[in-house]
Amino acid sequence: MMSVIVSDGGFASDNWHGEMTPLADLAANGLVVGVDLPSHGDPAVLASRLGEVQMIRVDFPSFADGRGFTIAAMLRRMGFTGRLRACGHVIADQYTMARRSGFDEVEISDDLAVRQPEDQWLARADHGAHDYGARLRG
Repeated sequence: MMSVIVSDGGFASDNWHGEMTPLADLAANGLVVGVDLPSHGDPAVLASRLGEVQMIRVDFPSFADGRGFTIAAMLRRMGFTGRLRACGHVIADQYTMARRSGFDEVEISDDLAVRQPEDQWLARADHGAHDYGARLRG
């Protein structure tokens, strides 16, 4: 199955070509450039290796599971400056929250991209404009 990468610029194909290491296999590997972090994973395990990691992909097993948003915020507070990707069951309505919590992009299935086309994601790309404060000021 192919996937679509969603960013503030819309839909794109995946341009990541680095290896992804599951969090559970992190200790067994030397240099790590990409880490797959499950929604139940502890981002603190990565604290000493954040400088070598170029991308962290956080799994969303269900659109109703918001742990990934907390993980993203924690990673950014820990100082991670690399590419942070939400992956799995994220829907267009959650894109604003994904960006606010620290994600750079979202990886969705081709099927979801058909059900929720690019315009639905782009409508939420201005993640600073749709928060509670902006609505009060408007």
